[in-house]
Amino acid sequence: MRTAMADAEVGDNVIDSDPTIASLEQRAADMLGMEAALWTPSGTMANLIALSLHLERGDRFLAPRGAHVLTNELGSAAWFAGGMPDPVDHDAGPGRPTPATVRAAAGPPNGPYYALRTTLLSLENTHNASGGAVTPPEEHAQLVATARDCGLNVHLDGARLWNAAAALDLPPAALTVGVDSVSACLSKGLGAPAGSVVAGDAEFVERARRIRQMLGGGVRQGGVLAAPGLLALDRVDDLAHDHANARALAAGLAGLGWDVEEPQTNILLATVPDVALALERLRGLGILALPMAGRVRFVLHRDVSDDDVEEALRRIEEERG
Repeated sequence: MRTAMADAEVGDNVIDSDPTIASLEQRAADMLGMEAALWTPSGTMANLIALSLHLERGDRFLAPRGAHVLTNELGSAAWFAGGMPDPVDHDAGPGRPTPATVRAAAGPPNGPYYALRTTLLSLENTHNASGGAVTPPEEHAQLVATARDCGLNVHLDGARLWNAAAALDLPPAALTVGVDSVSACLSKGLGAPAGSVVAGDAEFVERARRIRQMLGGGVRQGGVLAAPGLLALDRVDDLAHDHANARALAAGLAGLGWDVEEPQTNILLATVPDVALALERLRGLGILALPMAGRVRFVLHRDVSDDDVEEALRRIEEERG
């Protein structure tokens, strides 16, 4: 990836003349099944751009409880986009509300003028805080159809959409059907050092370009960051190996008495009595993890090998005595 950065053909992305970014945006749009895409420095910016375009000040938007746009983006949906977030419960499974729950939360479309106006459903696939849980295409379609019936636009936070596609053995575009916009990260499991895209129709992307500039995301010779993003998109099929490693780690930890959930993708959540203490003990073993949703979160990615998983399990077993 560093070689790709050094060799990248660049221009000036602020005036939309960087050829490498243009190539990345077109390829990402094609893979996501959207008309156009816009490169952004981060997934948080990509989501904020989309919410800013979908929401007017004071609009309510719905998102699955624990969604990244609700808990990990520093309130920017309310601060900058001006939206009122409202979490909906996971009554269809981890990270997934039922259509009935969405319909009830949306409320009547023509309430009194002083009532909150719900205008957007923001979905997340995979759902990070639910351990990389996948929303299958049939459930996605039902949620989108319900949103349409309720007069809502739909944004999909697809930061890890590539993982969902790999887990389901489907093209990413099969998981974006019917949405108005989608974001997707090029870092994380794909391994690029930075960068995401936000995609929609051509008119949406033209408006998104203006919001990106407002947020300071107009990068001049951005091709040096887009080049590893293009390489990352060549590696989507590699994610299946990360998923296999996550299952191996889960099986090993369960064998050592840990309370773990069977991972659907590359994220493994472990329930422990004291998260801070568990993280400290793991750090002492040279194993780095993070807290998530009151549990310990392990993430498998291309820089963690089969041998690394075996070594981590060996250290945990030895420390256990």
